[in-house]
Amino acid sequence: MVISGMMSRSLRAIVFVFILAAAGHASDRYSKPGPVQLTKEGRHWAALTLKKLSLEEKVGQMLNIRYYTDFQNFNSDAYRQFRDQLLAYHIGSVTLTVHVDGLGLRRNPPLEVAAMTDQLQRDSRLPLLISADFERGLASRVSFVPAFPDVMAFGAIGNAGYVERFAAITAEDSRALGLHWNFSPVADVNSNPDNPVINTRSFGEDPTAVGELVAAYVKGAKAHGMLTTAKHFPGHGDTETDSHLGVAKVEGNMARLKAIELPPFRKAVDAGVDAVMVAHLSVPALETDPNKVATVSRDIVSGVLKGQLGFKGVVVTDALEMRGLTVMYPPGQPSPTARAAVDAVKAGNDVILWPTDLDGAFHGIVDAVQRREISLAAIDHSVLKILEMKASVGLHKARLVDLEQVSYLVGKQEDMQFAQQVADEAVTLVRDSGKVLPLSKLQAAPAGSETQPAQTKTSAQLVAIVITDSIHSASGRGFETALKARRPDAMVFYVDNSLAAPMAAVILPAVQNAAKVLVAAYALPIPVKQAEANGPSDSNVTPDQATGQLLRQILDIAADKTVLLAMGNPYVAQNFTQVQTYICTYSNASSSELSAVKILFGELQPRGKLPVTLPGIAPRGFSLSAPSSSSAGGRAKHQD
Repeated sequence: MVISGMMSRSLRAIVFVFILAAAGHASDRYSKPGPVQLTKEGRHWAALTLKKLSLEEKVGQMLNIRYYTDFQNFNSDAYRQFRDQLLAYHIGSVTLTVHVDGLGLRRNPPLEVAAMTDQLQRDSRLPLLISADFERGLASRVSFVPAFPDVMAFGAIGNAGYVERFAAITAEDSRALGLHWNFSPVADVNSNPDNPVINTRSFGEDPTAVGELVAAYVKGAKAHGMLTTAKHFPGHGDTETDSHLGVAKVEGNMARLKAIELPPFRKAVDAGVDAVMVAHLSVPALETDPNKVATVSRDIVSGVLKGQLGFKGVVVTDALEMRGLTVMYPPGQPSPTARAAVDAVKAGNDVILWPTDLDGAFHGIVDAVQRREISLAAIDHSVLKILEMKASVGLHKARLVDLEQVSYLVGKQEDMQFAQQVADEAVTLVRDSGKVLPLSKLQAAPAGSETQPAQTKTSAQLVAIVITDSIHSASGRGFETALKARRPDAMVFYVDNSLAAPMAAVILPAVQNAAKVLVAAYALPIPVKQAEANGPSDSNVTPDQATGQLLRQILDIAADKTVLLAMGNPYVAQNFTQVQTYICTYSNASSSELSAVKILFGELQPRGKLPVTLPGIAPRGFSLSAPSSSSAGGRAKHQD
């Protein structure tokens, strides 16, 4: 009996330990984000994993492909094809992106995105690094999350603490959805007003200020579990060509590069940035071969980035599908993608982003190793860094996220409010005629003031013209909603380049008869418009466009009673120097649309300062004080 009792107690103890172990295992199946940190355990996992991989598996870890988050049944042919590709090429990382429809980005709700990342992880033999381009926070790709403005808005505020908090929120929300790697921050210095691709994606034109904000972003993201990427090395700010569309050239000499382009990247490296993205740029001061862009230049990647700046993290190419690279590789055998991928690895890149010909890139690198054009040691060095990056975010322990927690962790009210606060504080008043601001509100809508078709409108006290790439896009809808909530009598027109000329006959008389006029110009960097309109277009509202001609006509007849709002590109006014009242929001985000309307009605004090120089308009650091109905001569001016 005694022995039996002892055995019974021992059995109960064993069962109890088993239950505890099982419970612990169940809780460990979900990732628990903490600061980005490579532990001794993680380092050991990476080294051990590397030893077990074949050459083909190692090369697959160096490839990053994209997956669209539009809903797909996981048993569908489309998803099965993607899964088969994931396995066949031993893919190491996947970038989540979105398609577009007639109204813009087809963003998906958080729970749907989290379910997708979990499924991708289940279908991969090794844990995946899942990346995204969250330059503006998750709202770039996900719905029902904080609507942060473009980062130039943070430059207008100049508060590193705000940037750190923005990065922390982006990191927390991302990790809750199963994303680990952000292709951000942009470390480019937008010193060229004619830059069509960087623009509001940059913090500004001052290298010191940009570097401080870049470092703050890295700090905030890493502390909350998100891997960061400084881009676009060695600096895309002083270019006039979009590298998505052609070869962009940085003309500056070495002294200028060291003074302007490189300092923010050095700040990022010093702050511990995890990755650096190399751009498809021609940089004669760093690479004398005219047939080599930075992506495939050993002098730039291994010489400058790794050698001079001392960067030891993961180097990732910009997308191999971009024409800034593909034009350098004409058709032939091996495929252009295969040749570009091999050259990128030889230059010192660790991750090949979005190869158009995945099979060509994969076999091109494998074949190059087998014929000893690329050493196996170089491949091992790259793959070890990638595996260590995975371990630094805990992927060696758990790769799934808890779907039940998503609704509690993502889109918190205080984060939504902070995004609006940032948009509010960024708005910059650059010019004020003293005759328009602030607008007055109406307490109630007059009878019969409902919105009517543009052709039937005749006159109104307040007329607003929304200039956008396409009247079918979402641009201006939030602005109109906020405006009509305060002035239901406002007459609102939407125009794009196809409608500006024919609608001028209706718009110009309305402008002539109005007491006050608002023009909201939605001018965005080209990549944003490619995502939203599925094709490139000019990023400026320029005089030679139909919309620019309409704006010129409006200003010719009503400059003193017109407010021009730059809902994005702050350089718009340099093409229209007769503008007398000018406001910059640096963004088309819904938060920025609301901020602009608040400023118009005197509900906000404009606090932002220009983070860039507006040629012929105002210098960097300039701002005006709060809108007033008093004369412009009594206005306070501020300049750093």
